[in-house]
Amino acid sequence: MKAKLFGHFIVFIIKAISRTLKLSLDDRCGLSEELTSENSVIWAFWHSKVFLMPVIHKRFLSKRKGTVLTSPSRDGQIIVEVMKRFGVSAIRGSSNRSPVRALRESIEYLQSNTQSDLAITPDGPRGPSKVLQPGVIKLAQQTGVPIMPISISYSKSIRLNTWDGFEIPMPFSTVTVVLHEFHRISEVITKKELEDLSRDLEKVLKSLP
Repeated sequence: MKAKLFGHFIVFIIKAISRTLKLSLDDRCGLSEELTSENSVIWAFWHSKVFLMPVIHKRFLSKRKGTVLTSPSRDGQIIVEVMKRFGVSAIRGSSNRSPVRALRESIEYLQSNTQSDLAITPDGPRGPSKVLQPGVIKLAQQTGVPIMPISISYSKSIRLNTWDGFEIPMPFSTVTVVLHEFHRISEVITKKELEDLSRDLEKVLKSLP
């Protein structure tokens, strides 16, 4: 019950603030285009930028169906309640508590829903902040689904004292959203290639402050 009530409150805050924001999109992969032929895509963005993702989906990518990977914790349940009100479902998993189950369920989801996307915070659920964990690359490798890194920058924001430095944009601020080019991972890669891919993807995600 508390999660539902808190979810309602957060949705109210998100909608209230988002009405005042100026959002700009730099789509470098073409996913927002009307005639895109891309099937499933893995969205990757930092945990600190979760706040505005439902709005970004609704504003620029509302025709894309999908789900979000979240933890089985109380915070994860709140995220589920928030996303539900924006028409997005969730897979309950966690890189800390059950990484194998989370990966397996994510693979099963993408294999069973070839026209749906999956959103992941590759530094979640407990960090370190803005340090990419290998799960997202393993998921892309085993499913053949490309990764779309998403960078988000606020001209003015409040940064909370949390492990991820969670950010909330200030009302009337400017928001820059970059949908980076797809990262396609080969089915067979070496350990060195995995390390290089992780480093490159992390660098892309850090391209905006």
